[in-house]
Amino acid sequence: MNVSRIALVGGVAASTVLILAGTASAHVSVQPQGEAAKGGYAVINFKVPNERDDAATTKLEVNFPTDHPLASVQPEAIPGWKIDVTTSKLAKPLDMHGKKIDKAVSKVTWTADGGKIEPGRFQQFPLSVGQLPEDADQLVFKAIQTYDNKEVVRWIEEQKDGAEEPESPAPVLKLTAATDGAHGAAAASDDKSDSADHAKDEKTTASASTSGSSSDTTARVLGIIGIVIGVAGVAFGVLAGRRRTA
Repeated sequence: MNVSRIALVGGVAASTVLILAGTASAHVSVQPQGEAAKGGYAVINFKVPNERDDAATTKLEVNFPTDHPLASVQPEAIPGWKIDVTTSKLAKPLDMHGKKIDKAVSKVTWTADGGKIEPGRFQQFPLSVGQLPEDADQLVFKAIQTYDNKEVVRWIEEQKDGAEEPESPAPVLKLTAATDGAHGAAAASDDKSDSADHAKDEKTTASASTSGSSSDTTARVLGIIGIVIGVAGVAFGVLAGRRRTA
């Protein structure tokens, strides 16, 4: 009986932990399709799960970082959603492809227009963005999720180093090394491959040289043996002739 009670309590506790873990991990996030390389362009997806059992998500606002503004932001059309792109004037113009850009996207808003995110479902909101900064390892986007019951959830808390994940974390886009670095790594790899091939050729040449030298030595030894046998044969013939004469 006690064993059954312990098992029951343990099962309930484990279920509670799983439920809490699932709730904590279900938040608005951003991920690139492929890589988001520094200095380049990327397609990124904002994944929005519905955390409520009795309401649907009908609006998403994503605020763009002001310390690393993005001049080029192009949302993908999503059936059932209206998209508004807000731009703001920059205090310091950006230099893109030789042109001075004095405006950048500050916010993108998706509003349900026949569509919505039902309970137990999620929706992805894709964007093509660039040019990504070269002097940052990540970009923080603060998002606001609105439900049809007027509830608003603000995903705006930034992660602090060494601290636990905040209750409502802001979506963070991790940036990878610039593509030029990747080419450099490839070139270095090619150089290593060439060096390895060169070393292999030298080893093959040395092996062939050693083999040739060994063959020459064998030929010389066989030649000397032949001469010795020949001389011995002549000597034997002379001695045999002398015995017959005697």
